[in-house]
Amino acid sequence: MKNDNWSKELEFLRSIIQKTELVQTTKWGGEVYTINNGNVLSLAAFKNYVSLWFFNGVFLNDPYQVLSNSQEGKTKALRHWQFTSVEEMDEKKITEYIQEAIGNEKQGKKWKPEKSGKLVIPSLLNEALKTDTKFKEAFLKFTPFKQKEYAEYIDTAKREQTKIDRLEKIKPMIMQGVGLHDKYRND
Repeated sequence: MKNDNWSKELEFLRSIIQKTELVQTTKWGGEVYTINNGNVLSLAAFKNYVSLWFFNGVFLNDPYQVLSNSQEGKTKALRHWQFTSVEEMDEKKITEYIQEAIGNEKQGKKWKPEKSGKLVIPSLLNEALKTDTKFKEAFLKFTPFKQKEYAEYIDTAKREQTKIDRLEKIKPMIMQGVGLHDKYRND
């Protein structure tokens, strides 16, 4: 994520990371650091802070109580540490967290998503599938995983109008055989 307001902070974090065995790469349009092709951490600059993200941060001990979950209840393993200035960045502490994250990756500590139950089709999507056979045929060509992504996309909307809008948005994608998140996947 490009944000020139945080160049000093990002450079400081990069200087710490470069002292480790992590390899820098670009994934999802962002700066990601890996070891043995496993994602360990990434950097990002936002409007009000710079963040150091740990992909499997749920396994970190967090002795200084600096890590947070960006979306409580949704994000399972990812944890981040926010900074608003170089002055608050303690190289020794940051290095401790990075080294522990590297060790965890080497040990194979990875969050395994729990297998969720069967596919539950929201009533709005179900009605659309019943009334349009071509739409239903296209939907059934997807894997259960991709069907579930679409079902959850509609179901997670709070307002009924948003659910309707989402259904209208995904219809052409489904008809074209495009998965909801395909543009982010490296298949």
